[in-house]
Amino acid sequence: MYLTTVLGNLPIILAFSSDSHLHTPMYFFLSNLSLVDICFTSTTVPKMLVNIQTQKKVITYEGCITQMYFFLLFAGLDNFLLTVMAYDRFVAICHPLHYMVIMNPRLCGLLVLVSWIMSALYALLQSLIVSGLSFCADLEIPHFFCELNQMVQLACSDTFLNNMVMYFGVVLLGGGPLAGILYSYSKIVSSIRGISSAHGKYKAFSTCASHLSVVSLFYCASLGVYLSSAATQSSHSSATASVMYAVVTPMLNPFIYSLKNKDIKEALKRFVGMTGIKGPVVLGMRKCP
Repeated sequence: MYLTTVLGNLPIILAFSSDSHLHTPMYFFLSNLSLVDICFTSTTVPKMLVNIQTQKKVITYEGCITQMYFFLLFAGLDNFLLTVMAYDRFVAICHPLHYMVIMNPRLCGLLVLVSWIMSALYALLQSLIVSGLSFCADLEIPHFFCELNQMVQLACSDTFLNNMVMYFGVVLLGGGPLAGILYSYSKIVSSIRGISSAHGKYKAFSTCASHLSVVSLFYCASLGVYLSSAATQSSHSSATASVMYAVVTPMLNPFIYSLKNKDIKEALKRFVGMTGIKGPVVLGMRKCP
């Protein structure tokens, strides 16, 4: 599954970087999402595979805090990038004549930069607060990675501040982007309903169907993790549910986006063709008899 995630997302990044036809806002955000998905999975799965291979399920305290920081960083980036992509689809469908003016390269770069800054600050805040907690000896985390909620629950000191920051982050960084996505799609639906022809409605909806599928998968998996941990209080069920959004979702994203995307397929064909002809080329002139 890890190799599928890397080998599925990497071609999207290569296609965007090598083909000027894909240098549009939609594919710019998609290539960033693919990069984040590779990094998101790489924060947990390689360490888990090493633990399985060596039969030593041990991680240092510093390594645990570092893993938690990068997991929160890339999870937040996934969340923000999906919101930015929803806004991109909103502008493309509701304001098609002004699309390239509104979604200019400066704004696209600024949206991605702000997403990185907000995610990094939130991950840093959570990591610093957790590092201030005191833990008992022989700490055992009932999870396949250093998950924030499990770390807080296992602390021996007061965790009131941690819980407040954690719930505040869920509402602000989870509910805010979700509200933005829902608002964007409510406007998209009302705009599509105003299109008279059936072909026009289908064409408009097909441009955002892949993104809607990825959003549904991401938030349904995240909601499943929350409900399973809140309802059963079982670490095994919580860890199983976490695999859905930490491993399965990044693996499926590239297939959802590129399965019916002709632009990406054509770009990959051109990229493979370019790499295939690289090599010594012999030039010569044949004398006429």
